[in-house]
Amino acid sequence: MKVIKRDGTCVDYCPDKIEAAIQKANAEVDEAERVTDAQIRNIIKYIEGLNKKRMLVEDIQDVIETRLMEIGKYELAKCYIKYRYTRELVRRSNTTDKTIKELIDGESEYWNTENSNKNSRVVTTQRDYLAGVTSTDITRRFLLPEDIVKAHDEGIIHFHDADYFAQNALHNCDLINLEDMLQNGTNINGVMIETPHRFLTAMTIATQLITAVSSSQYGGATITLTHLAPFVRKSYEYYKKKYTKRKFSKEDVEKYAMEDLKKEVTDGVQTFQYQINSMTTTNGQAPFLSVCMYLGETDEYKDELAMIIEEVLKQRIQGMKNEKGVWVTPAFPKLLYVLEEDNIKPKSKYWYLTKLAAECTAKRMVPDYISEKIMLQLKKNEYGEGECYPCMGCRSFLTPDRSISLGNIARAGNYVEGKGKYYGRFNQGVVTINLPDVALSSGKNMDMFWQIFDERLELCHRALQIRHERLSHATSDVAPILWQHGALARLEKGESIHELLHHGYSTISLGYAGLYECVKYMTGHSHTDNGKGKEFGLQVMQHMNDKCKEWKAAEDIDYSVYGTPIESTTYKFAKALRERFGVIKGITDRDYITNSYHVPVFEEIDAFTKLKLESEFQQLSPGGAISYIETSHLENNLDSVLEVIKFIYDNIMYAELNTKFDYCHCCGYTGEILIDDNLEWYCPNCGNRDHDKMNVARRTCGYIGANFWNKGRTQEIKERVIHLDNKDD
Repeated sequence: MKVIKRDGTCVDYCPDKIEAAIQKANAEVDEAERVTDAQIRNIIKYIEGLNKKRMLVEDIQDVIETRLMEIGKYELAKCYIKYRYTRELVRRSNTTDKTIKELIDGESEYWNTENSNKNSRVVTTQRDYLAGVTSTDITRRFLLPEDIVKAHDEGIIHFHDADYFAQNALHNCDLINLEDMLQNGTNINGVMIETPHRFLTAMTIATQLITAVSSSQYGGATITLTHLAPFVRKSYEYYKKKYTKRKFSKEDVEKYAMEDLKKEVTDGVQTFQYQINSMTTTNGQAPFLSVCMYLGETDEYKDELAMIIEEVLKQRIQGMKNEKGVWVTPAFPKLLYVLEEDNIKPKSKYWYLTKLAAECTAKRMVPDYISEKIMLQLKKNEYGEGECYPCMGCRSFLTPDRSISLGNIARAGNYVEGKGKYYGRFNQGVVTINLPDVALSSGKNMDMFWQIFDERLELCHRALQIRHERLSHATSDVAPILWQHGALARLEKGESIHELLHHGYSTISLGYAGLYECVKYMTGHSHTDNGKGKEFGLQVMQHMNDKCKEWKAAEDIDYSVYGTPIESTTYKFAKALRERFGVIKGITDRDYITNSYHVPVFEEIDAFTKLKLESEFQQLSPGGAISYIETSHLENNLDSVLEVIKFIYDNIMYAELNTKFDYCHCCGYTGEILIDDNLEWYCPNCGNRDHDKMNVARRTCGYIGANFWNKGRTQEIKERVIHLDNKDD
């Protein structure tokens, strides 16, 4: 007989273990209540006489309890039940020691590569990780049902950010309402922050607000430069007043005021860039920040906004100095450049900004591009009007269903009746479904596939409901900067945030990963084939959208389909698939699975075909997604970059270009640091392999990572094909 243990492993039946357990209970009761050795043997014979090929360990224990009570040994049965319960507590307690030791020792591959933007060796990051280990332990043992924990452990689903879940007040990503905080004042740690009078002051305060907000949640945050543009005019008026007082002529007043203003804009942007990259949040990293550059957000301050955008792009092109004093690519802030009529055509007024953006992309991998044209087609409010706005963090997009009729439930100081409201909104969290596991579990039986798919989606639904329920108990006091002082709302002290979790004001995300492997296994085709594979892939995506619509209608919670930016989880899912289903060529034979709906990195396809094809799938990922192309070094071929940018404007809502511009400390080489067949990074010029002596930046799931990656992600990076090269043909 085989015995199935609680962790699912199968072991040989051992009667000695049964005898030992009963004897331990025997020792705890009076002699009159004890069973004899013969009675113990009879219980064992009874179990063996059931002639079971396999038994769960819990079923064996149930039989023992029943037999003890049948022979009148009630106290002993009670003691045995107590012993069984105590053993269960021991099994479920103190699960963190080994994990903490691995983290502190710095010898764990998992911790050293868990997040490509965190250095696990520094104390600030370790402190966050140590808190996360505790949170994960509490989450697993007390906050989640066993079936969800089991599904997470087996890689069937992924319950994101369990390391922050124990605190019921933390949410994922958001759009910071910087305008309300700067124009109407705010408060940080009990200190009143009044409206600034100069651009430089506004930029300094903005970095402090961003750091405070980022320390009160765990995901990415986005601001828009539009909210800072009015302070450029304030500074200009300040300088005009200064020179007018000195009796300068009107011409000289404007001339010198503009010179001073340009200097202040340069200084303000530099201050912002250095502070964002040098500050550390409570998450043990620089703020995970995106900065939106959207001229269409303002008419009154468009020229001032253009000044800021120009300076941001110029300084990002320059980069930031590393410890050797060499200009390298910083990971943050992520830049989002909105393509629109005023900047997409060579004769348009702000075309010069788009050319700067192309130069920046070629050298520093940012900005990413949002097409106003396509977004207005896809993101419609309740009146059928298209709306354009940035994503929260690296890719999370709100749905605009009730952006107007919601009213100002957050009571923001800058709310305008009749206009869509996006800044101040947020995401409640993510649970991701492993699509290849659904496919492989079905054994290619299409009816079974849809049945298992629905079961897994309902599992994700329950996990998302738990996320929502936990956050719903928070009050505004838990994070005043968010809920009381304008970042997301201006609620009263002690007021519940519950209403902000409903009515479409915030989203909650059904993530998905591995569409390619799922489709390939079920149909034998890639979802890029424009045939059977693509048709099935679109059906899978539509089914997830239909489920989210169904849940949303029933609960008034804004469920949305989200192309998960899995980093370390791509490796976890791949290993889990191999353990469950073995090595299947083209499906489970790599150490990673494909992110979201993307064309697999190893599939040969040109840049324009890839973006056009993925645009169809991006439409079915309304809660968040981003497409990309891999390029060769394009710093001297900006015409190609501009052609891609124009194509993005006409064809896809959100996309980026992945370029390479690394640096070797040993020989000074700049270019692409390579990966060998053993998945080790090395300088192609001098052979340097020391991670501490090279700067490598790669796009990882929508954002730039610079602290290296786990085995699975490194293999994925190595196998990326070039979609746009540097050749004339």
